Amino acid sequence: MSLFDNLNYKKLKEGLTKTRKKIVNSITEAVNGTAVVDEKTLEEIEEILITSDIGFDTAELIIAKARIKLRKEKDRAGETLVEIIKKELTDVLNVDKSYLQLEVEKYKPFVILIIGVNGVGKTTTIGKLAHNFKKAGLKVMVGAADTFRAAAGEQLDIWAKRAGVEIVQKPHGADPSSVAFETVQLAKKNNMDVILIDTAGRLHNKLHLMDELGKIKRAISKVLPNAPNETFLVLDSNTGQNALVQADEFSKVTNITGLIITKLDGTAKGGMVFQIVNKQKIPIRYIGVGEGIDDLQTFDSKMFVEAIFEAA
Repeated sequence: MSLFDNLNYKKLKEGLTKTRKKIVNSITEAVNGTAVVDEKTLEEIEEILITSDIGFDTAELIIAKARIKLRKEKDRAGETLVEIIKKELTDVLNVDKSYLQLEVEKYKPFVILIIGVNGVGKTTTIGKLAHNFKKAGLKVMVGAADTFRAAAGEQLDIWAKRAGVEIVQKPHGADPSSVAFETVQLAKKNNMDVILIDTAGRLHNKLHLMDELGKIKRAISKVLPNAPNETFLVLDSNTGQNALVQADEFSKVTNITGLIITKLDGTAKGGMVFQIVNKQKIPIRYIGVGEGIDDLQTFDSKMFVEAIFEAA
């Protein structure tokens, strides 16, 4: 079971409309009326997957597995191939089942570090996560450790108020690790359940980013030796291949335990999630399918694929 029940299939399906049109409509046209799937059809489907932001390596993997499964099938009609592709896409996303349950009860307070470049929706994601945790009956505190960007603290404060959770802030330019340290200290003293810590997204200077994240982690661990318990990377689905680059670069400087994919409702590039997970082997924890405070959903791989393929 997930920590909170925030799955909304109808909202998810609506949010994936553009991605569905890009992937599924093309696949349907390719197999429509196909009595027996042949090599030409498989090659056509592979090309569709590649051009749908799923990427060459992932598409090649899926078609190779589909080819093997089709040999064992008596019914080699187009509908059979579609079902096989759905199953293979779901398997790509199932790299880690741990996302089904965060171990909040095991570690208290449970510390989640949020990383990602500026502009991906990091601040709003933290607000929505805080809202979800609070709805689940947990006491939440947010640490505004992105002190580099002047507006970051103000935006996070607005979202913290919307979510109805406490926030720890320091003036613009303050040491991020000191904010993190103070947040964790205060949360422990006040018996909080969950801490969400924002960080600066300056990926252009990897050495500085690595040093800063290292300092934040060391500061947190002085109060809570096992923290941070999770490190979530926020990625904007609109950026397509650039999101893959960001995942690569952040993976080089810190241990990412989960991905949060934002803005899926406004893009046709939802196929990028398969490529990122296949390459990085990092599970998706949450997805954003709207701008509302309730529009951050716990990720469910089977539901995600079904929502893409189900007819409108």
